[in-house]
Amino acid sequence: MAVNDFNASIIEEFRANGGKVGGPFEGASMLLLHTTGARSGEERVAPLVYRTDGGRIVVFASKAGAPTHPDWYRNLVADPSVILEVGNETFPATALVLDGDERDRVFAEQAAEVPTFGDYARKAGGRIIPVVALIRN
Repeated sequence: MAVNDFNASIIEEFRANGGKVGGPFEGASMLLLHTTGARSGEERVAPLVYRTDGGRIVVFASKAGAPTHPDWYRNLVADPSVILEVGNETFPATALVLDGDERDRVFAEQAAEVPTFGDYARKAGGRIIPVVALIRN
């Protein structure tokens, strides 16, 4: 199954079940991130695992440990105004890429709770996986 088809099925399941999905994401906190394509200008939607950090929602540009950043990350760097779907709620937010000690702390907490993220970091071949705070507007 192509990534776009896989994501489309996750998005459909998410919307049909109030933000809950099964399969490999069963029990995970999921959201749908709407970005504007950096080159196309078209709306893009990506299903992502998230965690909370204080009052913020935080996502990880892991791309399952690939050596390049995911498209959604490049899109929000170009335009940090995003829309989030969390559960049955949809709202605007602003993306803020975390860095330094703050980025390291949040990523370490995620990797401790979900060890797959530590695997992604090792597989990324030296690429530092970006951590992005999504702040509700």
